[in-house]
Amino acid sequence: MADELDDGKDPSVTSHASDDSAYYSKGPLRLRGSQVPTTTTDQRLLESRSSADWVHEDPWRVMRIQAEFVEGFGCLAELGPAVSIFGSARLKADTQAYRDARVIARRIAENGNAIITGGGPGIMEAGNLGAAEAGGVSVGLGIELPFESGLNEHVELGVNFRYFFVRKTMFLKYSRGFVVMPGGFGTLDELFEAFTMVQTGKVTSFPIVLFGTSYWQGLVDWMKSTLLAEGTISPRDLEMFTLTDDIDEVVATIGSAATADEGPEPVDPEQLGPQQ
Repeated sequence: MADELDDGKDPSVTSHASDDSAYYSKGPLRLRGSQVPTTTTDQRLLESRSSADWVHEDPWRVMRIQAEFVEGFGCLAELGPAVSIFGSARLKADTQAYRDARVIARRIAENGNAIITGGGPGIMEAGNLGAAEAGGVSVGLGIELPFESGLNEHVELGVNFRYFFVRKTMFLKYSRGFVVMPGGFGTLDELFEAFTMVQTGKVTSFPIVLFGTSYWQGLVDWMKSTLLAEGTISPRDLEMFTLTDDIDEVVATIGSAATADEGPEPVDPEQLGPQQ
């Protein structure tokens, strides 16, 4: 029996492993057994009686996602220096947060920055209104939601997205800083996304301002008493943001559009702790 196997070949390798004819080729894929389709891609494309379910499948979604990236990049590529303002859609014009956001947006726009918001009502509307009042560029990056309808009337350049992650990429790519007003889960999502990008060095020279000490102090205290105390963040992570009630401090922290021309500071790897 040993003599029968002693032919210089590894007995653990079956003959079809090196035989391409044993595989069905489907683009870059090589399939066999139960994975071999009963029809070809062309057949399915040209089949007039087939269902329209394919438009809801993942490969087609990739094309939609790509189209959203292309549309976003194309619309915003020449925007220039811009600052994003985040906050709750539920805080209306009769709230102090709305009034503050409007003033902050106007002041930042007067310094030559475009203002980007989520394009919806509440704090987002206040940001777009303040930008428009200053004669700045008022941008709204909307998102398809079941309970919000369209962009607010103060948006001059608007892009509506299906996918949150595409929209978040646009905020980070085309903003040089965030002003975070009081808000809910969506605002927290954008805030911690920015924290993560700065902590890991994916974005640099990126000021983040939390406006409203009475609103944000509890979160900051928790980060110190729990995250820092447990060692899941480092002390320098708490230096990534500014907490203030002073509009002048917000404007000074963000700076003018001219400061954007100085370019990002180089990243020192020793200053980047592990992502915890």
